[in-house]
Amino acid sequence: MTPQPVVNRSLLALAGLVLLGGGLLILFAGLDIYRPHHLVPPAGWPLTTPDDVLLGSADRARWSSQGWWWWPAVIAALALVVLLALWWLLAQLRRRQPGMLHVGGTPPQEGIELRDRALSDAIAAEAGALPGVEHTAVRITGRPARPRTRVGLTLSSQAAPGTVLGALCEGPLRTARRSTGSSHLPTEVRLQVAGHKPHRAE
Repeated sequence: MTPQPVVNRSLLALAGLVLLGGGLLILFAGLDIYRPHHLVPPAGWPLTTPDDVLLGSADRARWSSQGWWWWPAVIAALALVVLLALWWLLAQLRRRQPGMLHVGGTPPQEGIELRDRALSDAIAAEAGALPGVEHTAVRITGRPARPRTRVGLTLSSQAAPGTVLGALCEGPLRTARRSTGSSHLPTEVRLQVAGHKPHRAE
């Protein structure tokens, strides 16, 4: 399964490339770069010189004949797209991983911090040694003061999910709480039996 951050970054990169390409095509037309440098714009591209317009008089007349509601609807749709794009961008910029975790609950002035990756690797290594576990994936999310743990386990076909879940709570997760000094570490566990659909337990 592809992690969500990878998908988000890929979509953002694709959208950025499309916008960058369109902006360069418009810039080339505005600066009249096509003709002096013998460049050929994409087939059907309407803007090739500074005097060109995106919608000609005939196009504007044809779309205006659709009714009074047409242009307000188009403007509202474009405004909605812009707002959704801004919301998505802000969501990506918001920090989803704590980065550094305070060890010992409320940190003193000379507190010790632990990298979230180190903690997730330790939980994954200990969980991977549990009987019946074939593969582990652990990720720490949330804020430094309120970290959350997401654990994905792939079990063998002979493993009992309830037994593995109990061993996970009493073993790796309890060790993580003791190591960080946190009495409460919310955890989401996804159990997947090899060759079967995933089952979710919290």
